[in-house]
Amino acid sequence: MNRRNLLKGAGYVAGLSLTSTGMMRVAQAATVPAAGGRTGPLNLITDVAGITVGCAEDAKVRTGTTVILADKLSTAAVDVRGGGPGTRETDALDAYNLVGAANAIVLSGGSSWGLAAADGVAAHLGAKGIGYGGMAAKGVPVSPIVPAAILYDLANGGDKNWGTEPPYRELGAKALAAAGTQFRLGTSGAGYGAMAGGLKGGLGSASTLTSDGVMVGAIVAVNSMGSTVIPGTHQFWSGPYEIGDEFGGMAPAAQRVGPEEWGYVKGAAARENTTIACIATDLALTADEMKRVVIMAQDGMSRAIRPIHTPFDGDVVFAISTGRIQPKEPRQLAVLKVGAVAADTLSRAIARGVYAASAPPGSDAKTWSSLKGQ
Repeated sequence: MNRRNLLKGAGYVAGLSLTSTGMMRVAQAATVPAAGGRTGPLNLITDVAGITVGCAEDAKVRTGTTVILADKLSTAAVDVRGGGPGTRETDALDAYNLVGAANAIVLSGGSSWGLAAADGVAAHLGAKGIGYGGMAAKGVPVSPIVPAAILYDLANGGDKNWGTEPPYRELGAKALAAAGTQFRLGTSGAGYGAMAGGLKGGLGSASTLTSDGVMVGAIVAVNSMGSTVIPGTHQFWSGPYEIGDEFGGMAPAAQRVGPEEWGYVKGAAARENTTIACIATDLALTADEMKRVVIMAQDGMSRAIRPIHTPFDGDVVFAISTGRIQPKEPRQLAVLKVGAVAADTLSRAIARGVYAASAPPGSDAKTWSSLKGQ
């Protein structure tokens, strides 16, 4: 990549200019953002054309699974930053490997048991002939590409005495069968048994329509060690990025906090936390470009959760492109915009998941709504 040509091209397209020292300076007119921001019609990841989502839960076990389904094998990438991740088929998404794409992404509770949810999804996709067909022939089935990530919800009080029959393969199949454009937020799917620090976590989603017509969506199961709210308040760290009143419509807090003031956090325990997410866009990007998008997108977690990416979290973000819109030149500027928007969208989705969460039947988990008087 020629950095000088990139910066010149970006300056021409977006009102950027180069100083005599070669550094990029943004023209004043280009720094004024559009007021408010704009979501897609549903404010869900399914606003991205070609993406549907299904969720399934087991209330007795207090766990669940979420499936993000693409309408075709779609370019995908992954970024892993947590200290205790649990994943499946993430190597297949590396751009230097053969596939670099996925048919579906699975987010699930259940810790390592939950990875079996992807088996249920793969089995049903494969039975329909959906998968990577590089070696397919008569009598040789396709191989569904179903990367997955899990969170820890084993200690939330649900009945985990499943013996040799854990529920996750069935939950994966049920979630796939339920895939559509509408799904519940909060205590739903992979977020059913989740805790966000000391508050009930949940499944969140949001979308953003960019000024040039590109749709970006996010879905996330929030099960972090860190807190999503500012200490001593019920205001979300994500507050500055809120569009409308999607998680309460509160003004961003003008509060200073110390470097070790974290608020409603969990006790530090290995592998008991994790925030897992997926970003989607309709912009047609390569595997390398999607990798840069997902790296940028994961910064949305650091805007919404404090602390994040700890030794006790297994934070993972996937990204998938349905390829409906061709990027304008220079491509690098399109990647920059989608990555930046994806980070903010993920931050909003995290807050929405906690905002909508309720305690499951029989649970005394503290919810965000109980903080309203603060």
